[in-house]
Amino acid sequence: MGHDASFNPFEMARQQFDKTADLIGLDDGTRSLLRSPLREFHFSIPVRMDDGTVQVFQGFRVQHNDARGPGKGGIRFHPQETIDTVRALSMWMTWKCAVADIPLGGGKGGVICDPHNLSAREQEAICRGWVRQLARNVGPVADVPAPDVMTNPQHMLWMLDEYEAIHGGHYPGMITGKPVGMGGSLGRTEATGYGVIYCLREALRELDMNAADTTMSVQGFGNVAQYAIELYNEMGGKVVCVSSWDQEEQTTYAFHRANGVDRDELLGITDRFGGIDKAKAKEAGYDVLPGDDWIKQDVDILLPAALENQITEKNVNLIAERVKIIAEGANGPTTPEADAVIEKRGIFMIPDFLANAGGVTCSYFEQVQCNMNYFWEREEVLTKLDQKMTAAYLSISEMAQRQKVYMRDAAYVVAINRVAAACRDRGWV
Repeated sequence: MGHDASFNPFEMARQQFDKTADLIGLDDGTRSLLRSPLREFHFSIPVRMDDGTVQVFQGFRVQHNDARGPGKGGIRFHPQETIDTVRALSMWMTWKCAVADIPLGGGKGGVICDPHNLSAREQEAICRGWVRQLARNVGPVADVPAPDVMTNPQHMLWMLDEYEAIHGGHYPGMITGKPVGMGGSLGRTEATGYGVIYCLREALRELDMNAADTTMSVQGFGNVAQYAIELYNEMGGKVVCVSSWDQEEQTTYAFHRANGVDRDELLGITDRFGGIDKAKAKEAGYDVLPGDDWIKQDVDILLPAALENQITEKNVNLIAERVKIIAEGANGPTTPEADAVIEKRGIFMIPDFLANAGGVTCSYFEQVQCNMNYFWEREEVLTKLDQKMTAAYLSISEMAQRQKVYMRDAAYVVAINRVAAACRDRGWV
């Protein structure tokens, strides 16, 4: 699950874009506009540390395209964060918002830091410093950040507070992923994982498979994986393997149990970084395997829900014959080389920026609720989420069947066409 230094996610994002641009015959002007972000911010955040020294952190915000509406996208705190990762994720966010058909564009941000080694006060100083650098360039009508890897609702509130102090007013729609009661939306925690399963439910229906007869192997045991497993279990499906990151050993392990994984039992023995206690898992009857074994399981469905660059040409051939569906809960988990193999094998792919668009869709609902200062009940949020995700899924799957193309290609065609049309209609190209 670590970052591979030779892997450049922005090159991968561009490769996927170029493939689709060729497919739909996109004109050169639109192509050059969409291949690169509209705006990029690089800045330094000086922080007085608890020991009295000053440390300077590097921060980023990339706004890839806002033709369809204000930018939207998370902020990552990660020691290996790179500008190319942020560029790639901002581009994927543009396509994700377009696929979900929500009136927002793509953005992404980050700070190179490791929250594991920072006190709460130091993290707060980074959050406030990030906003001070961007106070004129983010906000409810410009670009709306959100939590991502290693950031949480508390970070969002510090950022919101700093923004409001600078602008002198209440602007809860400036940022999403806030705590419920402070402008957060009910249903937001479940949204991404549930969204993956809403798409999976439609795919199973199309493939004439009954959820109760299927098994699944999941990579990752963070927020997305936990809620995806919960809803999939409710539909009668059985998860037989889950992998998780071990913070102490800096590696991953897979936890396998043939008669099914008990999500709540595993949650009870998981630390705050999503690491599962190996000794306790063994006592509960799980086999503890090397982390990469999640992909080898003899199951119907694979659900990568960890980081990018996980299904590659090195391991794609380990996927069992029986696998019928891959649902991408993570962003960019499958490389183009591996994708070609999956397509050739006829495995049904639910691509990341469709499968995991539940998160941004619910963030959009949060933004709407904040801007009108009126909040919905959880049931209403999840019903609207189901409707949005199902509509998005069907628009892509109908196109895939009509044009006889792979689902990922269909999702790119729909997304890029929508964004290109907005750029044309505005007279940019």
